[in-house]
Amino acid sequence: MIRDGAPYQTEYLSFSDWDRVGAAERRILKVHEAGRYGAPQVFYFTPQAKWYLICQAMHDTWSPQYAAAYATTDDLADPESWSSLKPLGALPADGKPGLDFWILCDDEKAHLFFTTLDGCMWREETSLGSFPFGWSQPTLALRDDIFEAAHIYNLKGMDRYLAIIEAQSGYGWRYFKAYLADRLDGRWEPLAATKELSFASMANTEHSDPRWTDCISHGELLRTGHDQRLEVDPVGLRFLFQGALDREREGLGYGQIPWRLGLLEAR
Repeated sequence: MIRDGAPYQTEYLSFSDWDRVGAAERRILKVHEAGRYGAPQVFYFTPQAKWYLICQAMHDTWSPQYAAAYATTDDLADPESWSSLKPLGALPADGKPGLDFWILCDDEKAHLFFTTLDGCMWREETSLGSFPFGWSQPTLALRDDIFEAAHIYNLKGMDRYLAIIEAQSGYGWRYFKAYLADRLDGRWEPLAATKELSFASMANTEHSDPRWTDCISHGELLRTGHDQRLEVDPVGLRFLFQGALDREREGLGYGQIPWRLGLLEAR
């Protein structure tokens, strides 16, 4: 996501390996030219043989004007092929619209997760046949000292799910906690969910030289595949995130922070 003052947009990059990210051509996805959009998630929805982009977006003609949204393409390699964003039809939770929308599927349903900046993560569901519409009333999935960027994954070979969620004011301005569940509609149990024992923070990561970040923000695990199950291998996890030094962000609004991409690898 690229933000500059009030507007924000989503970029597309393609590269052969992580050492070439800095040299990759950066292109704005033209999926919502009349509005703002960001916090993207992309996956291949096998039942429809389509790629989906899920994000949060705003448009003056929508009701509500801010909503979960989606676009589709048949060709991920062509950034010009995406459809225009449309509202997903997700319902507000406790009167709050939510943010950082995230979808993954089991064998029968699609599950939509989001947070509301008040320590709550919510879940809605729909059948695979009704996707991307038909979302249920939101139910409270988790309440804890959490903030945003609730990203959920299917753990390969374990029949369990991993939630990693951004929190604030731990070891680092932003850091991540982790939770486990046996079902996407089940109870989330803490795995690494305190400031002292976290999934990823300034306390349990080794820094490259020179040090380039004092926080770990809005990260996503690298998956073993690309479909709607969002499977990750618990052996050798890799975590892509955005970071910045405290002195670089001092006095700046979120959209002006000089974010950089980083990659964490489990040891």
